[in-house]
Amino acid sequence: MLSTLRCTSSLALRRRASTLSAAAQSKVQSLTKDWSGTNFQGGSAKNYINGAFVESAANNWIDVKDPSTQTILSRVPETTADEFESAVRAAETAFQSWSRTSVLTRQRFVLELQAQIRKNADALANSIVLEQGKTLADAHGDVLRGLQVVEFAASAPSALLGNITEVSKDMDTYTRRVPLGVCASVAPFNFPAMIPLWTIPLATATGNTLVLKPSERDPGAALILAELCERAGLPPGVLNVVHGTVDTVNRICDHPAIKAISFVGGNRAGTHIYNRGTQNGKRVQANLAAKNHAVIMPDANKNLALNSIVGAAFGAAGQRCMAISVAVFVGSAHDWLPELVERAKALKVNGGFEVGADLGPMISPEAQARAERLIGSAETEGGTLLLDGRGIKVERYPHGNFLGPSIIEADTTMTCYKEEIFGPALVCLTAPTLDDALELINSNPFGNGTAIFTQSGATARRFENEVNVGQIGINVPIPVPLPMFAWSGNKASVLGDVGFYGPSGISFYTQNKTVTSLWRAVDAVGNKATTDMPTMR
Repeated sequence: MLSTLRCTSSLALRRRASTLSAAAQSKVQSLTKDWSGTNFQGGSAKNYINGAFVESAANNWIDVKDPSTQTILSRVPETTADEFESAVRAAETAFQSWSRTSVLTRQRFVLELQAQIRKNADALANSIVLEQGKTLADAHGDVLRGLQVVEFAASAPSALLGNITEVSKDMDTYTRRVPLGVCASVAPFNFPAMIPLWTIPLATATGNTLVLKPSERDPGAALILAELCERAGLPPGVLNVVHGTVDTVNRICDHPAIKAISFVGGNRAGTHIYNRGTQNGKRVQANLAAKNHAVIMPDANKNLALNSIVGAAFGAAGQRCMAISVAVFVGSAHDWLPELVERAKALKVNGGFEVGADLGPMISPEAQARAERLIGSAETEGGTLLLDGRGIKVERYPHGNFLGPSIIEADTTMTCYKEEIFGPALVCLTAPTLDDALELINSNPFGNGTAIFTQSGATARRFENEVNVGQIGINVPIPVPLPMFAWSGNKASVLGDVGFYGPSGISFYTQNKTVTSLWRAVDAVGNKATTDMPTMR
């Protein structure tokens, strides 16, 4: 009977996996065999608590689907209240010893982690393609940008240096950077490896412990990272991974042991987490929505500008918080629009493992439907669809969440401009002068990133000085700072005073202790040794 059940289960598994491409099927098998935390063949994603992968006792589960085929890859639990409490308790206990560990020991862990990530980058990238839908090259980029933060975190011994001065004779005042305690990270679906790596290395290198909640849509990369942390020597309880949606997020916001929360994602969730977390006395950093503008001046290098905009607007199917979603053509640069459309048409939409794919599917049918609705709204509001990617058919992937590149000529009153589409759609505006372009960008509520394409140093300098956006590219379309700097989006794109990674990240995960001490030299006891017979004197 047992043998019959196993055969039936195996047959069902083969039928379930039959919709995956041949390349995807081979990746599914190797990932399931090699990694303990999740199962890409229809099994369950596990909690990671106190150094062990634990099967959840949850009643509610969420299907993780391949966006190219709708094949169910795994199931994610709504982590129970007891399981969440166990994760926080493990982090609390681990903090007592980890916070007292030498900074050199913590640096050694970070160095070992970067080696593990390099060694296992293919596995991380493959999991991202399967669950999130990115092309393989883009998935490797996701891993690399996270790895760069790991490498920055190896500078913790120097980054944590304090200050000391003698403020009076024999009296010193000095500051020390000390960890906060248990911290939490809530990660989005669009960067399954990079965003967890914005928090894991910095939180741990500074002596904190961490509870990580990856996106319920693509948790595989985070669970692989948890296993890599273990291989790199991270003690049990320092990193814990839980899953879920609203209930888990609310527990993070409310638990008194959690001192800080890092969040990247949408406006609604981010605002909720910031408000609820800060009301409970927590330090919160939140990166929210964006509407990133690229200004194209008439004197720009046309080939560079058009290629940059096409890549920045449509890469990752537009599901980047730093994607260029608005192109502002100044003056005669508007004449380049037809060529922009032709270059966008040449992009290949396909499954992420397919050779030559430029962009893959969107994360879910709901995300696709929302983007299509916003694209369609331009037609009813008087805009012009120069390129309509809705209804695209991708050979061998009839059930994928595919949306082709779309280019919309619009104005600032239209819904497609005012809302973040978060898909492969580019809104094109026209401005008579640089003054008009600056006014347009500065009037927008969001301030994650912007770019200008010009061959005039004077124009670039004026744009840099006058635009009110936190991250600026000059002939660079996606100006995400490298980790030795810090994330610096502004306006409605952020909540919280301290940015992600870099020196700001060190500050977010630490607090200062200032000590004033007095040890008077005149009080020193400095008797010489004597060979006389001891006497009472």
